[in-house]
Amino acid sequence: MRRNLIPAISTLAVVSLLAACGGGAGGPSSGGGKISDDKIVLGVINDQTGIYSALSGPNAVEAVKMAVEDFKAKHADDAVSKNIEVVVADHQNKPEVANTKAQEMYDRQQADAIFDVPTSSAALAVAGQAAAKKKLYFNITAATTALTGDKCNKYTFHYAYDTYMLANGTGTTVTEAGAKNWYIVYPDYAFGQDMEKSFTKAIETSGGKVVGKKSSEFPNTSGDFSSQLLQAPAAHPDVLGTMHAGGELVNLVKQYNQFKLKDKGVGLSVGLMFITDIHSLGPDALAGTRFTDAWYWNFDQQNRDWADKFKEKTGSRPSFAHAGNYSAAMNYLEAVQAAGTDESDAVVKNLEGKKINDFFLRNGKIRAEDHRVIHDVYLAEVKPKSDVKEDYDYEKIVTTIPADKAFKPVSETTCKMGQG
Repeated sequence: MRRNLIPAISTLAVVSLLAACGGGAGGPSSGGGKISDDKIVLGVINDQTGIYSALSGPNAVEAVKMAVEDFKAKHADDAVSKNIEVVVADHQNKPEVANTKAQEMYDRQQADAIFDVPTSSAALAVAGQAAAKKKLYFNITAATTALTGDKCNKYTFHYAYDTYMLANGTGTTVTEAGAKNWYIVYPDYAFGQDMEKSFTKAIETSGGKVVGKKSSEFPNTSGDFSSQLLQAPAAHPDVLGTMHAGGELVNLVKQYNQFKLKDKGVGLSVGLMFITDIHSLGPDALAGTRFTDAWYWNFDQQNRDWADKFKEKTGSRPSFAHAGNYSAAMNYLEAVQAAGTDESDAVVKNLEGKKINDFFLRNGKIRAEDHRVIHDVYLAEVKPKSDVKEDYDYEKIVTTIPADKAFKPVSETTCKMGQG
């Protein structure tokens, strides 16, 4: 069970992380503590109660709060500001709501940076506001490559993963392992459309073929995927590739098993999966399934140490979205510390080209050309229940995909980085 979670909200709420004294005191000599409004404001926009609430949701807010606490403990009286707030909004997975909430955060609550934002259509809306307001946005949980492609802008950073990374890892590997014929099922919005295109390219490049595909409405309010799944066997695929996520993925996999598609010769490949999805379904429902993961809590002791602290706060193990939000918030605050100001252009300048090695970003780098944050990622396999030694111990890491191989090369970017 979760503990210390922020209640579900549909309007903006403020989680206070204020110290008794005001901001601006102390700080590095290079910036003189030039903090706007005498405080730093971090915004989190995500799905607080719906299909993506488990994979990010309230616990993503907790992760950002942890970063603030650790930053203040690290720098103490030398911190560029002790006055740091976290503000929260529920976007309900609707781009128009995300757009309004982002505008309110930047304008009314003086947010310096916004984090998280699952649902690619919502993320694109927030990126538009970041460009218009000249304020920073760190996308953690949306996957569309448009954020570092045609829709890139100076103030948006794509942090954890994207559809190219997922397809490059899972689509290529599964095809090369022998599953040449794919049937793809995807949600009909920006993320799903991008996933379908990215996986098709990876599959075909690896010598495979997409023998059929079918979209589903988003959000799928009925939770029914029977029309998509029952058509798959007629195309004689080796594998059904699902491009859904969160609660929709959970429902789809349950129905895949219910219809016994595996017994009919149709394997399963998951385009995007979070540890929370495996937990909801139980490992045996997905045992043997390979997927690409941006981060795993039990990969090594460094990851586990942070995951232990997270569990103390929330009562559960973190998804890669939770870890990514912490890392992004911490690296944003460190950039403000180094710049001596929260002025956006100064912070962007500090971040561009920066190499980072923390518990989340292994061999990390923030590319100046498109603001894609590259790092090592992992090909993972779901363990059977018999191999699970403790709760959430669901993944076996098959191989590490190096940072420079995991993401789209700079030479292929369509980003035209301008001032907004």
